[in-house]
Formats: sequence, C-alpha cells, structure tokens
Amino acid sequence: MSQHPDSLVDCSRVMVKNDAYGGAGAFATVDIASGSLVESGIVRVLTNCDGNENPYVFTWSDVLPNTTWAIGSGCSTFYNTCEEELSNTHMVRDFPNKSFVITATKEIKAGDELLHVYKSKKWRTCFGELNEEK
Repeated sequence: MSQHPDSLVDCSRVMVKNDAYGGAGAFATVDIASGSLVESGIVRVLTNCDGNENPYVFTWSDVLPNTTWAIGSGCSTFYNTCEEELSNTHMVRDFPNKSFVITATKEIKAGDELLHVYKSKKWRTCFGELNEEK
C-alpha cells in the first residue's frame, strides 16, 4: 500500500490486531530501523472529556495538571504502554499544528508490537493499575 504525498496521516507501516492482553495493539508490518518514521498523523482536540478517566485519549499539553485532551489518527491510539527499557517507539507532539510523529527508538522487526511509555502514565487515574503492577 502506498502513501499519498498529500496525506496528513501515514500509518502504512503499522497495523492493529489482537494483542497479548485481550485487547488490540499496534504492530509493525515491515522492519523499521532505529530512528526511522513509524507513523505520523494528526489529532482532534477534544472538549467535554476527562482524560484522567478515559485511557484512550492523549495528553495534549505540557502543562500539569493537564486539561487538554486529543484523539489521534491512524493506529496511534492502539500503541500499548510499557516500561522504558521495553519501549521501541517515541511520540513527539506538535501542539500548535495538532500533529505527531512516532519514531523507532530501536530496531523493530515486522510483526513486533509497537510500544511506548505513556507520558501521563504515572499521574492519570485511569492508569493506576499499570503503576500498581510493579
């Protein structure tokens, strides 16, 4: 599948399928070199949403406590979280342009699950059980 050059979203290297946790996760469809693009996209900033309760939205601010939330395009909402040493991707948010880029932080093989550390994992109440597992 090719990516149209004018598209604001590129998730051509990612697919969503059942994960090991009983939900859905994002997985690489091709080998991806460390430092390379995994996915890029845009977000819709939400109103009337409490991201402390809703785990499916992104923090869309660097100000704490965060009161701005967004939903991402493509496969971005299906990346599961993990501990830093297991992470193989990193998301950079461009707040003014309402866009993001996800890059590989290590070599990724086709079929690997794409994981990153949620930036708000430690303080959002909806992620409390993730922090209790330690």
